[in-house]
Amino acid sequence: MIKDLMKEEEIWARHSNPKSGWSRMAAGFVIVGALYHRKWSVLGLTVLFLILNPVLFREPTEESDDWMYKVVRAEERWTNDGNCLIGLGYPQILNTVSIPVGLYGLYAAYKRKPISTVVFPLVSQGLNQWCMKEIIEYYEEADSQ
Repeated sequence: MIKDLMKEEEIWARHSNPKSGWSRMAAGFVIVGALYHRKWSVLGLTVLFLILNPVLFREPTEESDDWMYKVVRAEERWTNDGNCLIGLGYPQILNTVSIPVGLYGLYAAYKRKPISTVVFPLVSQGLNQWCMKEIIEYYEEADSQ
């Protein structure tokens, strides 16, 4: 839907705004909390925020050293180079494993299992960020040669 309204390059550019990235990450944890506490309106508004996120933030005016800026630009290069973010190779396996771990975290929140509700989403996000770290390092090394 949003992709139809905006060019892919513009979506990546807006996506690279650190406020966009950090708020998306936080929204994932808000979803877990809303599910755990049965706050359906918060859950719905957070999902709506995630859908609208690509158009809510402007493209940064300059390159940034912010971690989230680097993550998005590395993701963009990675996918433009024909690589997938999910797969069995390294580092994609980290993202692949993060999916069922994160889904179990949502299930745990729904079933109100407090320890699993905290641990699994954190592990999922950690795996995702580890994958992103590896992709960033790949391009930093490639650019330095």
